[in-house]
Amino acid sequence: MIKKSSKQETNVLFIWKPKEKLKKYLLRGCQELNNVNLVFPSDINSEGLIKLAAKADIIVGWRPTREMLHAASNLKLFINPGAGVQHLIGLFRETVSDRTITLVNGHGNTYFAAQHTVALLLALMNKVIPHHNWMVSGTWRKGDDDAISVPLRDRIIGLIGYGAVNQKVHKFLSTFDVEFAICKRDWHRDRGSIPERICKYDPDALDEFFDRVDIVIIAVPQTARTQGMINSSHLKLLGSSGLLVNVARGAVICEKDLYSALKNHDIAGAALDVWYEYQPDPDDQYRKYPYHYPFHVLENVVLSPHRAASPFNDLKRWDEVIENITRFATGRQDFLNIVDLELEY
Repeated sequence: MIKKSSKQETNVLFIWKPKEKLKKYLLRGCQELNNVNLVFPSDINSEGLIKLAAKADIIVGWRPTREMLHAASNLKLFINPGAGVQHLIGLFRETVSDRTITLVNGHGNTYFAAQHTVALLLALMNKVIPHHNWMVSGTWRKGDDDAISVPLRDRIIGLIGYGAVNQKVHKFLSTFDVEFAICKRDWHRDRGSIPERICKYDPDALDEFFDRVDIVIIAVPQTARTQGMINSSHLKLLGSSGLLVNVARGAVICEKDLYSALKNHDIAGAALDVWYEYQPDPDDQYRKYPYHYPFHVLENVVLSPHRAASPFNDLKRWDEVIENITRFATGRQDFLNIVDLELEY
């Protein structure tokens, strides 16, 4: 436990054991806040965390227990440092039924996620993986007869969701000669400036959206509304030359429909960083596949093991955590990335 003296302390409990480098970064970021006490437990067993939670004003972490939140009678702010909160929605709806706790979501990894999204798209279009594999096997310069590259020029890129990730994807890809269409739930919500003229769609016009675009990039939260929102009819509208990149959650697309669309060439290809089974049983050769259909045998897919948030050791991703602690300690309520429990994001 590392403490700062103060008359009216704000106790911030971290419910895992951060590495020493991160501890120092967080302490340095909060060093001007004399009323902030950062608590780094030496032991993160359940009983110890529950005892410490009783004095916490802010808790930072990914997976609190129901018992921990019940014990945290002073808790006002919970900071989830990761991008997804679907696992917290039910728990916090229950917890806030008789008291007020603000849940905020982490967006510190969105630059990396956008970079990975663009990398997946370009690897898919330029057929980087098959040519790499041919070179590894000693086959030199297969040429355009095999795995020909697909030009990005003059394509219409459709962005489903326009949060922090797809805003950055939009910015990165705007340097290409492409057009954009954006599908988002609420066009009245302030999400920053849009860098170019675009065609606007809402989820009720998803058929029209898929019929118009050439490439779809999905970066929406998993909620009751988005789960299974994309199915075979949408993929067929995207067409046999259409491409898809999913960095949202696997459940946003019907798994069977996606596999069939790729296998039957209803779409040209997909690059996928998110999946359907995160605790897969090993097969008879001790291989683990995070899905229920054999995506790995397909030649028109780029597989990525949910690593768009890498690198995890980049300390700047914690700046928004420091900013939210600072806002709380100085009496502000306008926290970054507040989660609406009704909307689930």
